[in-house]
Amino acid sequence: MPHTVRLESINAGPLTSLHGHAGRTGIVKAPVAGPVDILPLGLAGDAIGDLRHHGGHDQAVYLYSAADYAWWSERLGRPCPPGLFGENLTIDRWWETPRIGDRLDFGSVLLELTAPRIPCSTLAARMEDPTFVKVFTTAARPGCYARVLREGTLTAGAVATVQTAPEAFASVVDVFHLWPDQSPPADRLAAALQAPLASRARVKLAGRIPRDS
Repeated sequence: MPHTVRLESINAGPLTSLHGHAGRTGIVKAPVAGPVDILPLGLAGDAIGDLRHHGGHDQAVYLYSAADYAWWSERLGRPCPPGLFGENLTIDRWWETPRIGDRLDFGSVLLELTAPRIPCSTLAARMEDPTFVKVFTTAARPGCYARVLREGTLTAGAVATVQTAPEAFASVVDVFHLWPDQSPPADRLAAALQAPLASRARVKLAGRIPRDS
């Protein structure tokens, strides 16, 4: 039986400033009501501050899960509402092993997972915790970016069928763990590079291939 996920919330926001963070950022997002157009470069009406590291066709949409937020709420001792980490789409849960190349078919919209979210100082500023990059890394609950293979309109409550990628492709969490590893195991690196990674992630990981290979 195919896996399905439910879209709990669609989140967007304008550029804004955060205490302790230089420049303006689009990380502050909140649920929006009604239908939202999902376009090749992201959600209509949403803002992206740092176009060098975020956005683009390969990272058009960021997804996080309500199940992960429940885990964070327990760990942090406070509510974690949809959009807190700056995701565009909050789904109810992840399937057993999300992989790079897995697709979410909402009928009107088709998304393909491309890269885990790597924490940065912007997320730490959003959480008002200078240690949060380390906390987020240790938790290994990164969420995932996606490219838009079929643009259309989504409304909260929509259900997607998961089209799983080949098992040879790296999982989202595997790529997340590879990111800081300057000398990753060759088999894990190969599994990542054969998957349809976001271009930024591909360039980063391809640079880890030994020069004598």
